[in-house]
This record gives sequence, C-alpha cells and structure tokens, in this order.
Amino acid sequence: MRLKTSLLKESKHILFVVMEHICVGWTTADELYSSSEDHQILKWNLLTSETSLIVKLPEEIYPTDFHWFPKTVGVKKQAQAEIFVLTSTDGKFHLTSKMGRIEKSVEAHKGAVLAGRWNYDGTALITAGEDGQIKIWSKSGMLRSTLASQGSPVYSVAWGPDSDRILYTSGRQLIIKPLQPSAKIIQWKAHDGVILKVDWNSVNDLILSGGEDCKYKVWDSFGHLLHCSLSHDYPVTSLSWAPDGEVFAVGSFNTLRLCDKTGWSYALEKPNTGSVFSLAWSADGTQLAGACGNGHVIFAHVVEQHWEWKNFVITLTKRRTMQVRNVLNDAVDLLEFRDRVIKASLAYGHLVVATSLQCYVYKNWNTPLIFDLKEGTVSLILQAEKHFLLVDGAGLYTFSYEGRLISSPKFPGMRPDILNAQSVSLSNDTIAIRDKSDEKVILLFDALTGKALGDGKPLTHKQEVLEIALDQCGPSTDRKIALIDKNRDLYLTTVRHLGREPKICKIGSMVHSMAWNDAANILCGIQDNQLTVWYYPSVVFTDKELLLKTLYIKDGSEFRRAPQVLNYIGTKVTLRQGDGSLVYSSVLPFPALLHEYSISARWEDALRLCCYAKDQSLWACLAGMAMANRELTTAEMAYAAIGELPRVQYINFLREQPSKESSLAHMLLFSGQVQEAEAAFLQAGLIYQAIQVNIDLYNWERALELAVKHKTHVDTVLAYREKFLQKFSRKETNKRFLQYSEGVEVDWEKIQAKIEMELSKERERAANTSVRSSVASRR
Repeated sequence: MRLKTSLLKESKHILFVVMEHICVGWTTADELYSSSEDHQILKWNLLTSETSLIVKLPEEIYPTDFHWFPKTVGVKKQAQAEIFVLTSTDGKFHLTSKMGRIEKSVEAHKGAVLAGRWNYDGTALITAGEDGQIKIWSKSGMLRSTLASQGSPVYSVAWGPDSDRILYTSGRQLIIKPLQPSAKIIQWKAHDGVILKVDWNSVNDLILSGGEDCKYKVWDSFGHLLHCSLSHDYPVTSLSWAPDGEVFAVGSFNTLRLCDKTGWSYALEKPNTGSVFSLAWSADGTQLAGACGNGHVIFAHVVEQHWEWKNFVITLTKRRTMQVRNVLNDAVDLLEFRDRVIKASLAYGHLVVATSLQCYVYKNWNTPLIFDLKEGTVSLILQAEKHFLLVDGAGLYTFSYEGRLISSPKFPGMRPDILNAQSVSLSNDTIAIRDKSDEKVILLFDALTGKALGDGKPLTHKQEVLEIALDQCGPSTDRKIALIDKNRDLYLTTVRHLGREPKICKIGSMVHSMAWNDAANILCGIQDNQLTVWYYPSVVFTDKELLLKTLYIKDGSEFRRAPQVLNYIGTKVTLRQGDGSLVYSSVLPFPALLHEYSISARWEDALRLCCYAKDQSLWACLAGMAMANRELTTAEMAYAAIGELPRVQYINFLREQPSKESSLAHMLLFSGQVQEAEAAFLQAGLIYQAIQVNIDLYNWERALELAVKHKTHVDTVLAYREKFLQKFSRKETNKRFLQYSEGVEVDWEKIQAKIEMELSKERERAANTSVRSSVASRR
C-alpha cells in the first residue's frame, strides 16, 4: 500500500495554507475546501481539477482551524450538514455556510482559537485557545461550559468515540477529561517536546499524537503506549486517522507518511511542500489532502492495496484498476471500474468490490455481477460462503453473491460508521454485532431475515468484549461464537441456546487476535506471543478436560513483537508482524479431515486417519467428537488411545444403562450439563435417578425438594444426608432437613429394596419399549 501524490504547478493560496478540510457533506467525495492567511476560502474539484474562490474573508480574520459539521449521525442524515466552523486568530469562531457566508461569529477566547471540533453527532462544538482554555458550545454557538483552564496554549483537541470524553494537549502531556465532573481524569507525559497534534479514532478507539520531539505515537484510550516511531528530521506538524481506523497519515517538513493502525509505516513520500500543517481524509478513506507551508494543497490517493486468497493475489494498481494474478500459472487479468474503488474483499472464491456508486461481485474475472449502492461510503465488507455483508453510513446489508438483498438488520442506537471487522462477524446463518453502547453485549441476528435470534435476548458477557468471530461450518443449530474480552481471555459459547442461559466457556488467556478456519471449525490465535491452534474448541462443551490435549502450539521465536492473525485459509495461517511484514505458518491437514469425517458420520475413516497420523491431539479430538455425537464405540477406542481409562470405564457404564433415556441423561452428566440431565430423568419418569444425581453432587436441598415434590424417596435423601454428616462428625443444622427427619425413619434395608425396585421397573420398561419397537419395525 502506498500514496500516489499530486501537486499543482502553482499554489492557489498566497502566503501559506493554515488549514483545509475535506467536506464530509459531499455527495461525490471529490470536493475539498481550503482556507489560508490570504483570507481566501477555496473549493477544489478533484474530478475537473478546477479551483474556485468561495469567499474572501474580512481582513481581520486569519483562519487557524476548519471543521465541517457531521454529515450523518448513526443512520440519520443531518439537516445542518452544509456548515463548517472556522476558528481564527482574533479569538473568535465563525459558523460559516457552504457558500462562504458567515452565519454567526462568537467571541470564544483571549488570543487565537487554535482548534475547533464538532462532536460525532453534531450536538456540541469544542474550542481550544491560546489562553489555555477549552470550552464546549452548543451547535448554535451558545457557551455550555469551560471544561479546562491551564497556563499553556492548547494546540490540539479531539473528541472521544462516544463524545463523552475530551483529549487535549498540555505542553508535553496528554490529558483525557470526561465530561462528567466526578469522573477520573487520565493524564500522562507523552512526548519529550511540545505536542502539536492529536487525533482519536471512533472505530478503533486509538489515539495519535505528534510533536516537536519529531516522533508520532499510538496510544490506547487508557494512555498505554502501543507504538513509538523513530525520530524524524523535523517536528510532526499534522496527523489524521482514516475514517475506518485501519490506517493514518503523518505530516512533517517535506514529508508525508502512510501508516498502519499499529504504527508501522506503509509508505513514505517526500514532496516539496514545506511543512504539512494539517491533513484530512475523504469520507470514504481513499483520498488524503494536506495543507502545505508553501501555499500548496497536496492530494494523495491510496493505491497498491493487496488481497490474497489461495492461489490468487489482487492488487489495486490505480484508483479504478485492479490486477488479478494467479500464482500457479502466472496468468494476469486486469479489472477496470467506472468509479473509484473504495473497499474490496476476497474470500470463498468471490471478489467483492465496492466503488463510490456500485458493487461488483466476481466469481470469474470476465463477467461481474453489478448493482448500485444506496450510500457511496462503504466502510466494511465481510464474506461468508453463501453471502456477504456490506456496512455503510446508512446501515448493514446482507447480499447473496447473485446481488440479491437478503436482509438488513436494525437495532436501537445503531451506528454503522463505527463498526469494524473486530466488532462484527458473519456466518452463513448468523450476524453478530458488539453493542457499542454496552460493550459486554453481543447482538445476534438471523442472516436470512435480519431479525434477532431466538427470544431476542442478546448475549451478555461479564467483561467488555474486544473482538468477536463466528465459526463458519456445520449446521446453524450448532453455531459457535468466539470472543476476546478486555482481560484478553478467549471464550466460546453457542449462538442458539433455546431459552436456556448460554454456557460461556473459557478456552484461552492472553489471546491478542484470532481467526476461524474457512473450511472447518478450527480456531487459531496469538496466545502469549505463541501461535495456538484449537483443533476442536467445541470439546469444551463435551469434555473440557480434553481441551488442552487438542491444542497445537507453535513457539513464537520466529515471530517478532505483537504479531496479528490476518486469516486462516486451508492449512495456512497468515500473520502480520509488528514491523508490518507478513509471515505464513502451516498447520497439518489432518484435523480438518477429521472434522469432515465427523460431520458425515464416517467414524471408520476417522479411526483409520488417527491410526495413520499417530497424533495424540487427533485422538483427543476424535474422542470429543464421538462423545458429542453419542458414538460410544469410537469414543471408547479414542479414549483408550490417549490413556483415559476412567472415561473408558464410564462409557462401559453408559452401555449398561437399562434405557436410552438413562443413557442420554448420564451422557449429559458426563458433559457437565447437570440441569439438562436432571430434566431428562424427570421427563422419562425416572424420579429416583434425578434425585440420586443431586445426592451424588451434594445438591442436598435440590434432592430433598424433588423427593418432597414427587412424594417419594424422602427417606433416601435423609439417609444419605445423615451418612454424609456422620462422615465429617457434623450435626444437622438445616431447618428443612430437621423438619422432615422428625417423622421419617431411616431404614437402609428398606431403602435398598426400594432402589432395586425402581431399577427393575426401569429395566422392564426399557424391555417393553424394545419389544414394541421390533414389532413395529416388522409391520
């Protein structure tokens, strides 16, 4: 990825440009306004390369900052989107129309107003001044509050993603101040020189800073340093996040740099511009404009982006041209587009390209399927095997690869503009979205209807969730979602849980990124700087003690600092290292084959594969898969192969059960599903067995409750309770047990006889059921 820059031969501004900004209220994303000390506001049309004067400002107005009113809030378009705020050296800010007419001028600070920024929904404006004050104003220009006052000028200010916090500079320090008076302020020394510029992205929640120490830095919202650049030759005078938060740009003297969100540099340009005083991205994130100290406005377009899938590599060579290369035979195809390419995605044998006006879907490179887009600013494309998801400023849309709109999920407080690949996930039947208003909540939708799954209740985790990912294979009833929370713990849970509380199981810790395999439900992730592959993560629901035996761990010595998993296709995991380089790691093909055999119930083939591979982790996977599918013979052999003799004995115990219902309930117990096992016993009329389960697990009160409710085996519960207390030389203190023990005599001989009678009834019932089944089959 690099920047393709362009400059006019002659500058249109006299003196130097102080601030320019790309209008977020465009319809074509090809119009730019700039302002300068020559008192001119110019409009730049990138399609016609024409520049026109909008207005000549009064002589006393020397602009310092410039920011357009937000175009949309969530999915609603703003009615007031045709104005911008212009700050100036005379201590005022000016609300100015698109035609250049000053609607209102407000006395804001003593000395110059150095920065002015609308919040994300346009309900408030913040200004920072040379007098060290930070003030918040209504959108009509009425003063709401003075947020801070300090002894040094505030050179730059930025809103937090939810517009509830402010980031500003204070000499060499950065300060995050919440709008709530009682909330804690975060303050830290960020640079060795005065900080000149900051930016805070609403999608990834990361902070940029640059200053006179000639460095730029990336921080999280708690003030933890994520990246520090090497020292440049000159101070960093400007920086800006792209709208989607994937890249950012940095400006310095005769320098323009494009960087990844983790901090490493994609490209470095050395234009003859003087200092780049401000930078602004177009709304679609494909174009960048910079205001330069020599009076020029520099334009840059992001090109040479790469997408890979199996044997295909696709490169964006120009704004409207892609090159497709088949690495197997070196065949090259060129794809031409009518409009500028904004986003693209390559997966599952399909290339999806969003331009400013249309969407192209390629299955072969000759005949794309084309349909028009309602909104031109596509910010995210996600693909599954059967369909894909487009996210733009107006909403989320699921399309088939034939171009048919399938669904459009909606929910209260929806803000599509801040969604990214970590907060949204797609499978063939499910869409998962992390709720921005409460990051512990994951909203689940049916991909085919757009309606909330099940009873409409979302999935709620105990901690804030950072990343989510749905598995891609298997039936919809067995769909799983993996999530990483703010403690960097990795959890797995089911998506469809039929009214029950979802069981959220921890399967890893210190996990920094993850990805599901495209062809099997195998999960990989970077765990404590090692590559870990969970061959069969769902085993945690069947036999969680097997989980550690189903892992493949690759030492992290070959990876540099902070590698990130990009994808897991076939047997190849693609990782991006901390310095931006790509590393490929291969995984054995046997686990994916084992998943295929399990889904198609080819247990003989699965056994032969494990015998051939002679890998303990494969045997452990097979044991879990067989138990999940109630294939006891295969499970017994697999457990025996890994030396799990107690489980082999339990499988023989399952076979000895007199009825199918009893066997099923004990299998649920094996998986730790106690409530489900109890319900299975009760549904089959096996009251004693349901009571005995709770006795064995020392759930004494539940055992007594069942006995009293069904008026049977109260003496059995009391007898076992008494035996338990005698073992520990304790006396009964539970009032409920004392109440029932008064009128009940404990006689172990009678209890044993009663139990034998219950078991013989169950065997007799099972035999009658078997006879009836055989007679019915003969008929």
